[in-house]
Amino acid sequence: MKVVITGGTGMLGRRLALRILAKPELFGPDGRPAAVDKLVLFDAFDPVEPPPDDPRVEVVTGDICDPATVDALIDGATASVFHFAAVVSGGAEADFDLGYAVNLDGGRNVLEASRHTGRCPKIVFTSSLAVYGGERSVDDSTALTPQTSYGTQKAIGELLVNDYTRKGFVDGRTLRLPTIVVRPGKPNAAASGFASSIIREPLQGDTVGNPVTPETRMLILSPPRAVQAFIDIHNADGAALGPNRAVMMNGLSPTIAEMLDALRAIGGDAVADRVRVAPDALVQSIVDAWAWFADGERARALGMEPDASVSEIIENFIAGELGGKFAG
Repeated sequence: MKVVITGGTGMLGRRLALRILAKPELFGPDGRPAAVDKLVLFDAFDPVEPPPDDPRVEVVTGDICDPATVDALIDGATASVFHFAAVVSGGAEADFDLGYAVNLDGGRNVLEASRHTGRCPKIVFTSSLAVYGGERSVDDSTALTPQTSYGTQKAIGELLVNDYTRKGFVDGRTLRLPTIVVRPGKPNAAASGFASSIIREPLQGDTVGNPVTPETRMLILSPPRAVQAFIDIHNADGAALGPNRAVMMNGLSPTIAEMLDALRAIGGDAVADRVRVAPDALVQSIVDAWAWFADGERARALGMEPDASVSEIIENFIAGELGGKFAG
């Protein structure tokens, strides 16, 4: 079957692609694991990391805001679409028009192109816990009250997925992600990006600023757990999900101080002391609007599990992304 990943050359998109290519895990229309014979990785930019070296892979560069481009991307052969392409939180807050163009109009283009196929493909929409706002603890019944443009755009996208599914145009499902830690590579424009930077940069020998208070909490999830969650939500029974296709993924809820304590325990003082205090009022205000604790029963019922500990996340990053070594 043909699978499309928008934002497919990004961090999560590429890792999901590698997982899909490794073995047939995605369920096809018959509800059984199906071989993927074509995997299209669509992105606005040329790949930073080399795309998977596999004859089934096609890399397409284009604009998610252009309906004709997306229509050509998602055709009648497409069985599943994972929609990652987005302007991240800090970027969407800084550029109001760009955020709505990519996150709302681009998402609508994906849904319309999928509708035009006439085959009701599976659509996995990537959302965020930024759809909540003001509540310190959230569960599956918590009302969506986003306090950022990014969160609002994601909340609207969730409702669109529900409605297109209700109409029978797509078989949609949404995964609300916590902050992904530790993201490899370079910092991005996400307001939450510092949560990876304060782990990643010190382990690589670089100093980094921490823009928030030690008491600030972050709901976090590692990239491998996120990839598994996307497989799980794709394969979930649509009828069991019901009219609300959004599933909130659980994560760990450490304070920044606890994250840095784990870093110190693993890397030692030389590594941990590379984190400097660098308050940023804008980042603090954005992060303060996010939930600190999540209790997602729907995710647990689907077998979707968070990481065991911050230490596990850091150790897996060192093993998987740094070749088992770090700058002491």
